[in-house]
Amino acid sequence: MVIANSPSPVTILENGDRLGREEFERRYTASNIKKAELIEGIVHVASPLRFTSHGKPHSQIIGWLVTYQSMVTGLEVGVEPTVRLDDDNEPQPDAVLFRIGGNAQIDADGYITGAPELIAEIAASTVSYDLYSKKRIYERNGVKEYIVWRTLDRQIDWFVLENGEYQKLEPDDSEIIRSREFEGLWLNVNAILQNDMSAVLKTLQAGIAS
Repeated sequence: MVIANSPSPVTILENGDRLGREEFERRYTASNIKKAELIEGIVHVASPLRFTSHGKPHSQIIGWLVTYQSMVTGLEVGVEPTVRLDDDNEPQPDAVLFRIGGNAQIDADGYITGAPELIAEIAASTVSYDLYSKKRIYERNGVKEYIVWRTLDRQIDWFVLENGEYQKLEPDDSEIIRSREFEGLWLNVNAILQNDMSAVLKTLQAGIAS
């Protein structure tokens, strides 16, 4: 008589899987995948990332946010942290900025629970789900400001939550976008698109001093 072995628990995590957050976390933890997100109950596994279209702009956004945090008290910056938003959504945004003691908290597992005040994502173009499904879940969960840098399009979209819906913030005549949520958080759009971090940080310092 042949006795079949009992099946081992499934640990594979693949693009398109439909999972609840608990099962998503179980499979993610058991896998060798570096980055995966659960968006509206669907798994998204990250592809390899190019330096020019993602790695470099990602570092520039982080540098800008970390500089701001270093000059303003009571804030935290995170790089690709897991954010437990709700039962169907666990994104891993490229950058977050949130207030200590605000809506976003560090839970007992060491993850962020709740919506950070600001999330930034690096996207290739308008076809990215960062501007569709992700934008909807951030809006619904109360992320107050959402930045998407479309690197191939050379565009930065900055959304602010008004009456439960995102409205786009536009740069002023000097091509500077000013955060409404964080006083002095100014972004020189032209400078960052031209890789001029010296000008980006100079504008930020002017915003903080204003």
